[in-house]
Amino acid sequence: MPRPAQQTIEAIIRDAADRVVAKVSAAIAQQVGAMVQAGLERELPRGAHGPRARLLRPVRRRPPRTEITRWVADNRARRVPTFVIQATGLDTKKKIVARYGPNVAFEKGKALPKPKAA
Repeated sequence: MPRPAQQTIEAIIRDAADRVVAKVSAAIAQQVGAMVQAGLERELPRGAHGPRARLLRPVRRRPPRTEITRWVADNRARRVPTFVIQATGLDTKKKIVARYGPNVAFEKGKALPKPKAA
């Protein structure tokens, strides 16, 4: 008669395990639902630009171009402004530095600086 007793113990354990699993899975489902609800409430009031609006990086814009009126041929200088090219007839910074010297300043509408002594 040991077999019927073992089957009842197995059935009792299986029933107890089924009840525990049902309770735990219901609690897990409730917690997941609460987390999803909290996430949705946090994400929805992002504004009229949609849900990805906050995720996108802000667009960096260049400052508006202004007319250059003063230019110094120093190490940081990159491009030679057109007013300097037109006034000197030289189109590169190296040529300008060779003729006028380093750190010479050109101003629009004023006379050219004196060339350096050779």
